[in-house]
Amino acid sequence: MNFLELISLFKKQVVLVVGDVMVDRFMWGKVKRISPEAPVPIVEIERETEALGGAANVANNITALGGKAFIVSVIADDVAGKSLVEMLIEKKISPDYLIYDSSRPSITKTRILASSQQVVRVDKEVRGFFKHGTEFKTIANIEKLIPKSNAVIISDYGKGVVSLKVLKKTISLANKYKIPIAVDPKIEHFKRYKKVTIITPNEKEAIDGMGARNIKNNEDILNLGTKILKTLNSDSVLITRGENGMTLIEPNNKITNIPTRAKEVYDVTGAGDTVISAMALALAAKSDLLNAAEIANFAAGIVVGKLGTAMVSHNELKKAITEFHKK
Repeated sequence: MNFLELISLFKKQVVLVVGDVMVDRFMWGKVKRISPEAPVPIVEIERETEALGGAANVANNITALGGKAFIVSVIADDVAGKSLVEMLIEKKISPDYLIYDSSRPSITKTRILASSQQVVRVDKEVRGFFKHGTEFKTIANIEKLIPKSNAVIISDYGKGVVSLKVLKKTISLANKYKIPIAVDPKIEHFKRYKKVTIITPNEKEAIDGMGARNIKNNEDILNLGTKILKTLNSDSVLITRGENGMTLIEPNNKITNIPTRAKEVYDVTGAGDTVISAMALALAAKSDLLNAAEIANFAAGIVVGKLGTAMVSHNELKKAITEFHKK
């Protein structure tokens, strides 16, 4: 099966996303002077936009690529929470499996940009795991949705949704139903993601997550990937490496370096979300790991050429692959 045939199967796939959702706000403007109150630029705001962030952006990527996404997460009944629900509905993603918890606000990340350069980011969030009742409802929703799904993504931003109980239950159920499970890891939880199909850290997450030292060259990264594979007892590890592309590590010391397909890099915001979304959809469509990683690499090459929290459409991905193979 070639890449285009695999991508055509995305529309038949259902992916469950479990993780921390947030609203990404962008304030766009220009800097013409420095503040007289402090040595900082004054940004004159010209427009404001909002986008789905965190695990919600993963779900958005799934739908943009042609699949169907379920999302399980926690929000508050506040302005940001209502905005997030509205954006999900607009993208045809059901908000029915979001749990409301009044103990903390919905997460927002506000980026102030001047002439397309980020000046500062302001985060509104409360970290820490949720109370037992919220955790119980989270697990109940996962139990409802996994039998209806072809793949699962754990999108862990370390804000509290992916507790140890939630993680273990999700992995156990995915393995029970024999569906692939992909993890976008949080460094602090790195060694918890055991017996998954694939984990997709970037270089820094891989190094810090394993507490590795003296990582100096390509061989060190490859050895680290093999160590992650053994430590987590996972089927594979995909280390994203910026301008150096990606490295896929599979059992029996099978290592594949995949060169980047990016033409230009403007913004890496949300690139990891795109990678894991494309990877999960390809695996759901019964792709092997290498072809899934290749497709994810093409998707990443597109999204880093866009500003802000962006996604890749089904047609953009097909076009990029078609043009590449014409060369």
